[in-house]
Amino acid sequence: MWLAAAAPSLARRLLFLGPPPPPLLLLLLSRSSRRRRRLHSLGLAAMPEKRPFERLPADVSPINYSLCLKPDLLDFTFEGKLEAAAQVRQATNQIVMNCADIDIITASYVPEGDEEIHATGFNYQNEDEKVTLSFPSTLQPGTGTLKIDFVGELNDKMKGFYRSKYTTPSGEVRYAAVTQFEATDARRAFPCWDEPAIKATFDISLVVPKDRVALSNMNVIDRKPYPDDENVVEVKFARTPVMSTYLVAFVVGEYDFVETRSKDGVCVRVYTPVGKAEQGKFALEVAAKTLPFYKDYFNVPYPLPKIDLIAIADFAAGAMENWGLVTYRETALLIDPKNSCSSSRQWVALVVGHELAHQWFGNLVTMEWWTHLWLNEGFASWIEYLCVDHCFPEYDIWTQFVSADYTRAQELDALDNSHPIEVSVGHPSEVDEIFDAISYSKGASVIRMLHDYIGDKDFKKGMNMYLTKFQQKNAATEDLWGCLENTSGKPIAAVMTTWTKQMGFPLICVEAEQVEDDRLLRLSQRKFCASGPYVGEDCPQWMVPITISTSEDPNHAKLKILMDKPEMNVVLKDVKPDQWVKLNLGTVGFYRTQYSSAMLESLLPGIRDLSLPPVDRLGLQNDLFSLARAGIISTVEVLKVMEAFVNEPNYTVWSDLSCNLGILSTLLSHTDFYEEIQEFVKDVFSPIGERLGWDPKPGEGHLDALLRGLVLGKLGKAGHKATLEEARRRFKDHVEGKQILSADLRSPVYLTVLKHGDGTTLDTMLKLHKQADMQEEKNRIERVLGATLSPELIQKVLTFALSEEVRPQDTVSVIGGVAGGSKHGRKAAWKFIKDNWEELYNRYQGGFLISRLIKLSVEGFAVDKMAGEVKAFFESHPAPSAERTIQQCCENILLNAAWLKRDADSIHQYLLQRKASPLQFCCFTQG
Repeated sequence: MWLAAAAPSLARRLLFLGPPPPPLLLLLLSRSSRRRRRLHSLGLAAMPEKRPFERLPADVSPINYSLCLKPDLLDFTFEGKLEAAAQVRQATNQIVMNCADIDIITASYVPEGDEEIHATGFNYQNEDEKVTLSFPSTLQPGTGTLKIDFVGELNDKMKGFYRSKYTTPSGEVRYAAVTQFEATDARRAFPCWDEPAIKATFDISLVVPKDRVALSNMNVIDRKPYPDDENVVEVKFARTPVMSTYLVAFVVGEYDFVETRSKDGVCVRVYTPVGKAEQGKFALEVAAKTLPFYKDYFNVPYPLPKIDLIAIADFAAGAMENWGLVTYRETALLIDPKNSCSSSRQWVALVVGHELAHQWFGNLVTMEWWTHLWLNEGFASWIEYLCVDHCFPEYDIWTQFVSADYTRAQELDALDNSHPIEVSVGHPSEVDEIFDAISYSKGASVIRMLHDYIGDKDFKKGMNMYLTKFQQKNAATEDLWGCLENTSGKPIAAVMTTWTKQMGFPLICVEAEQVEDDRLLRLSQRKFCASGPYVGEDCPQWMVPITISTSEDPNHAKLKILMDKPEMNVVLKDVKPDQWVKLNLGTVGFYRTQYSSAMLESLLPGIRDLSLPPVDRLGLQNDLFSLARAGIISTVEVLKVMEAFVNEPNYTVWSDLSCNLGILSTLLSHTDFYEEIQEFVKDVFSPIGERLGWDPKPGEGHLDALLRGLVLGKLGKAGHKATLEEARRRFKDHVEGKQILSADLRSPVYLTVLKHGDGTTLDTMLKLHKQADMQEEKNRIERVLGATLSPELIQKVLTFALSEEVRPQDTVSVIGGVAGGSKHGRKAAWKFIKDNWEELYNRYQGGFLISRLIKLSVEGFAVDKMAGEVKAFFESHPAPSAERTIQQCCENILLNAAWLKRDADSIHQYLLQRKASPLQFCCFTQG
């Protein structure tokens, strides 16, 4: 599931990049200790106790489910008939299954060759989402058939078997019946053994209106009139392979499709809303290239005869990898050649790559329990990039990985309230909590590091061994390590256990000394903490694959080592005194680096003259920014480094820089010098903005389009006069139909005019939203509405977020946009959430959208007392699946407050000095 050249003296001013002198170290430690005491006083330092939970008993298990469902698309109910071939392993007079929001009408068990035994009682344990069927006599060991007739509701919660609202081309509102079962919601569609390790085959039939499309995991083998109603047909699907319940899927609705065959002969279809088949062609092309790529990479064929990719109107996740029937948000699948922007095409390519990887890694071989979810999601989140790099090398996608996944994971994993990649999961309410950046992005990052450590050839051999050995079975993390160890001969389990079983990651401190013609490096590791140096008694240790490069050949490692102890000395042979030395080539190792002042000083000119590769420039800047956030260096020094990026051409480097400046801008919105940081943003982004201009030039490609949108949006939001004027002119022409904005310019233009607009601008934007036929365009507008500044208009946007105009899954990004738009917006969004909590919680319940909503809305606060307020609100309004997110948000609020207290004055002074002596700073940035 698919839940960014300084003057030589600069480095000398970065006084604390080497090991800090004792008085400073004591200061930092005491600060960190104080903050941890503050966390404890707020009750934020540890997660609440887990709820008691038992997995299903093993005395009865399914072999095959024969399931027939008849959804009513008008009354939003469904009738179901289940005949499950089952194995009784030990004598029992009851069968315990998962069941939620379903009413069982009758149940019986027919032992093979014996008489039917009718159940005499159904005991629902609603809290644990189980039902116990009681029988008057003992069921003896052997096989038999469990028969259950039941009814359920096509709910509006985007989980289980639910209804999805759509509008026909003629404007009529109708509903489709669709599914989302991961993690634990198959039990809302039919009583079942809803655990990933309890696999079975499925024979599915759907009784549906004859003018509707009916789809499931397998191909249709029969379609015949239904006896009682000439307007209804019964559609039967072929038997599935052995599979887990969470991967079962069915869809009933109105769709068009485009199709092709992959070079391996698999039938590939993309289903779209009626009249939009053209918009499925890009995803079809990606899917048809992707299936053979994975077949070759794993050396295991795709095991089903067909694969369908379908766009669902109301969908909580980005996409879901149901075997043979992959469901997507419309924006994650549909591309309009004229109206889709470059970033949307890239997103579709990544999501298609992610979900199709699961067809092998997750579906063919499935995690034994949710504790190993990271293996599914981390692996797919890594290999989606490998796949897109194969299909679209011009995307430079691995550099983007560092900004999109690697740094995001490190940000979360530096918190005291992070969690290990592998989390012991019990009760269903705990599963949604781990669909987060640790399972996905840190998981992907450590697999990328592992792939680099092993080498592609041995990695592929290990993957083939794993998929072949465990196909149609279940596996745990250790099983994969065993296969990779077997093919590589390296200590994979020992290395990777340090990354998956303990939370966090190391900060590698490095100092260098020239010894004749060689360079001696002194390395030490300690846990990196967002609150400053680690202060615990027993500091965790990692086995860290480290690569070292030099200016002689910046793109290749001069030395690779495995750092398996707290401190190490390394000798680099034949390194001249004037050559720089850099750790973590390609920003592949999952650690941060803290250089001595001299080493940093030698690296910084490589930013300005671009001799450092792009991904290394990005990593260096991001490490420095994180060290500043943690209070290990001054934020002012990072601002000075940022000014050295004046010649930077790379989109992803700018993207990361932009993201970090956005974090700083949000922090400084709590001060009275917010405008000064906007001036800084304009100074940094103006040169690249002038070079790029507004219109594409001959020979430009995908990354130029992304960069132009990013830079113009940044300048426009900061109030850059020329950008604002041009944005207003182009917006007016767009609205009047004189010159339609290209898709890549719409977000930056919409953002700019809204941020500096009035009520009329907002009304125009809402009108464009209503007129938009494409969900991508609606989402584009929804995400920027929060930029408006007037309190009255902010309230209007928040009210709009809960209106019928916004799809349920998109309400979150509208409210989040308001919270991220301004200081007033943040307060208003938080009040709105508190005032409308019942409706919002009822809408999203246990799903991960509730966590996302909370995170987007409160994380930008920077006052200690807000952490207490947020904690108190959720103590009286519990959200079990978001408990960890709430803890992390409160911790981030305290960290923001400490950062502001620590650095606000020095940042202000620096910005004032820049204003007073612009020439001095101009000379500095130009070198």
